[in-house]
Amino acid sequence: MDAPAASRPFDITEALRRIEVAVQPYPKAALFELRDEGFSAAFEQLVACILSIRTRDETTLVCARRFFGLARTPAAVAALGVADIDAAIADSTFHEPKAAQIHAIAREVVARHGGELPCDEAVLLGFRGVGPKCANLVLGIACGQPRIGVDIHVHRITNRWGYAQARAPEGTLAVLERQLPREHWIEINALLVPFGKHVCTPSLPRCSTCPVRDMCARVGVAKHR
Repeated sequence: MDAPAASRPFDITEALRRIEVAVQPYPKAALFELRDEGFSAAFEQLVACILSIRTRDETTLVCARRFFGLARTPAAVAALGVADIDAAIADSTFHEPKAAQIHAIAREVVARHGGELPCDEAVLLGFRGVGPKCANLVLGIACGQPRIGVDIHVHRITNRWGYAQARAPEGTLAVLERQLPREHWIEINALLVPFGKHVCTPSLPRCSTCPVRDMCARVGVAKHR
């Protein structure tokens, strides 16, 4: 019988080691998949993150690949019309405002940064509609900076474990920045996105086959499989 998880400290390194094995059969998180396909520039990753907002990874990948077939650099995107961008990303949720946002960011990068998006947190957060999640994912994936991308999966799962205690992703980010070892900062998003989609799901998580079931406090879990 599993020992009560709350009776011992949560070993995040061991948990992520087990999860890395468990998620091997599943598709990678969209931004990491795009990176591995060669779309690893900061601007490309920012565009992909914008497309991913409120959009399933499968759709994000389709939209990003189609869009990058038209343009990949800020200068090339700035030269497009907003309607051209919108047509390429039409499957993404809220595609019309996203098209205008992407075009505006491209124009600003050309005008103020010489056509290359810098790996700078203040610059990224200065773009309208870009928050800490996208900024940190860009800085971590494209720029190699130790950053934590806290999306709904990272927020839900770390709080379900009892490793973090926060009501919103911003609070979870603050907790993780204090206690998560830096070597896991980038990878935690890459691992918990597929884990959250296929194992530690929002409703009826698959606790019976979860690789960290003996470690998890199951905070807020009323029913599970």
